[in-house]
Amino acid sequence: MNSAVSFFYFLSFLTILSAVMVVVSRNPIHSVLYLILTFFTLSGHYILLNAQFLAAVNIIVYAGAIMVLFLFVIMFLNMKQDQEEAKTNLTKIAATIVGGTVFVILFGAYRKTAIEPFNPQTYDSQIGMIESLGHMLFRDYLLPFELASILLLVAMVGAVLLGKREIGERHF
Repeated sequence: MNSAVSFFYFLSFLTILSAVMVVVSRNPIHSVLYLILTFFTLSGHYILLNAQFLAAVNIIVYAGAIMVLFLFVIMFLNMKQDQEEAKTNLTKIAATIVGGTVFVILFGAYRKTAIEPFNPQTYDSQIGMIESLGHMLFRDYLLPFELASILLLVAMVGAVLLGKREIGERHF
């Protein structure tokens, strides 16, 4: 077994363990920290798949910005254990049924997938690199890229207008 395969198994074990700890952990701050670890291990998987750009974006956007926002909201809410309401048996049964249904659906979808074996003649080593992603983005998907940027610009202007309220002025 070569080093890439053993590293993949190590990352997979660590990813599953940290994802389970996100759900099982009772402290919300510990859950967020385990989620950050999950994002870092997923970035390791992206690197193994030769998608360095996705790994960098995953770390910068998700493990950086989104997790800071999650931590801020959790600390802002200042949740205490005594304020948490007890879960009823009906809620636990419903959660078990929904989780089991999702597991059955995912397992059925996994069984139906056909994974093609590795073919060195058709393998493209530049598939996940930034240069090929940039060429595809600005050649094939230029219009959706520009429309998304205009949509984000309009959303930012709208957020500023809604957030900036003068004294005596009506809100939109």
